[in-house]
Amino acid sequence: MSLLKRIEKAGQTPNGVQPPSTESSPRDDTLLRRRQAPAPAHDAYSDLKARIQQKIVAELDPKLDLSKQDQVRKSIEGMFSDFLAQEDVAIARADRARLFDEILAEVLGYGPLEKLLQDPTIDEIMVNGPHNIYVERRGKLEKVPITFDSDAHVERIIDRIVSPLGRRVDEGQPYVDARLPDGSRVNVIIPPLSLVGPTVTIRKFKKVPFTVEDAIKNGTFTTEFIQFIKACVEGKMNIIVSGGTGSGKTTTLNILSSFIPSTERIITIENAAELQLRQEHVVTLESRPPNIEGRGEVTMRDLVVNALRMRPDRIIVGEVRAGEALDMLQAMNTGHEGSMSTVHANSPRDSLHRLETMVLMAGVDLPLRAIREQIAGALNLIVQIERMRDGTRKVVSVTEVQGMEGEVIVTQDLFKFEHAGVKDGKVLGKLKPTGIRPKFMERLEAANIFLPPQIFGLDSRFFQ
Repeated sequence: MSLLKRIEKAGQTPNGVQPPSTESSPRDDTLLRRRQAPAPAHDAYSDLKARIQQKIVAELDPKLDLSKQDQVRKSIEGMFSDFLAQEDVAIARADRARLFDEILAEVLGYGPLEKLLQDPTIDEIMVNGPHNIYVERRGKLEKVPITFDSDAHVERIIDRIVSPLGRRVDEGQPYVDARLPDGSRVNVIIPPLSLVGPTVTIRKFKKVPFTVEDAIKNGTFTTEFIQFIKACVEGKMNIIVSGGTGSGKTTTLNILSSFIPSTERIITIENAAELQLRQEHVVTLESRPPNIEGRGEVTMRDLVVNALRMRPDRIIVGEVRAGEALDMLQAMNTGHEGSMSTVHANSPRDSLHRLETMVLMAGVDLPLRAIREQIAGALNLIVQIERMRDGTRKVVSVTEVQGMEGEVIVTQDLFKFEHAGVKDGKVLGKLKPTGIRPKFMERLEAANIFLPPQIFGLDSRFFQ
C-alpha cells in the first residue's frame, strides 16, 4: 500500500490535518475537495521522515558516545532499515539514500544546514527564519531551496550549536556569538528581537587555510605588497587591518600572521576564536560572556591586560571594538612591537577616528591630544581592504602613520589601488606604489631587512 493511501485510510490528509465535516455549503464542498485532494509527494516524504526520525531518537541509546561517528552511523543505519521496512513503503534507492542522509543530519548534525556546511563553494550561510535561507557564494548572495520545518526546528539546531560551548539562547539572552567545531563563526538572534523568526548567520572557515598564493591568484594582493608586508611583519611593525563587514579582515590578518617567525611566542585574543595561526608557539585566548546568573564575564580588555603578563613577543587582537583599544595601544607602546589587530572602518583615516572613539569608551578621562599621541606612537601601518561590487576582496591602500603634526595624526599612502573600470562585471585595477619610501625603512634595515626601491615605484639609481 502506498504512503498516501495509508495516510488517507487513517482519515487524514497527508499534512496531518483532519478533514472538515461534510455538512457544508457548496462553497465549503469545493474547499473540502481541495483539502481532500492528494497532497504533493513532498508532504508524504516529510511525514515519513518525521516518523522514522522520531522512532530512531526514541530508540537511540542515550549513553552512546556521539564522538564515535562511524559507530553511531552504523547503529542508526540499522534502525533506519528496520523502521523503513515496517512502514511498508515503496521508495527509490536515491530517495532512500537522501532520506537516510537527512535523518542522520537531524540526529547527529545540524539538520538542513549540514549540506550547506559541507559545500566548499559557500562562504557564508544566512538563515532568516525557517523558510528563507541565503548563502554567499564567490562574494554574491543567493537564495537556496532548503528550508526548516518550523521555528522550533531552527531553535533545535541553534541549541545543538551553542550547548556544547556552555552558551544559551532564550528570552533572557536572545542573541549570542558562538562557533562550530571547525572554527566557523556563528551569530544567533531569536524572537522577540528578530521579527522574522530565529536568525542564524554562519561565517564559514575554509578547511584549508587561505594562502598567500590564493590571495595573489584572486587579485587581493600583489607580489610587491606581499614582499613589503612580509618585511614589515618580520621587522616588528605594528599593523592594523581595516575594512568593512565581510571585506576579509580576518583572512588578511591570518595571512600576515603567517609571516611571524616560528621562534616567537604569540598570544591571540578574540571574542570567538577565528584565527588559524600555523606557528607552534601560540596561546589562544577567548573572551567569555556572563553566565545565567550574570557572573563570570571575561572581557577582551581583561584578556589584553592579562596577556601582558604572559611574556608575549606578539599580541594579536582579533578585532578591537571598545575599551580594549587603549590597552592594545599601550602594549604596542611598551615593548610589544609587531602586534596586529583589525578594526571596522571605511578608510585609514576613519580607522584612526574609530580608535580614538574606542579609547574614550575605556572610561579613562584623557585629552584628545594624548589619545592621538598614543595612536601615532603605537601604529606604523594601516592596511585597508575592501569588498568590490563584483564580490572580490582587494587591498585598496597601505598607509603609513608618520606621527603628529600639531593636533593632527599625519599619514601617508605607500600603495593605492587604481581603478581601471569594469569589464564583464569584473572590477579592473591594481594596487600600485605611490612612489614614497616609508619613514620606518631605517628600522627595517637596522633589523637586516632590505627592500628594493622598485617596490615603492622608485628608480634604483637614486639609491646606489
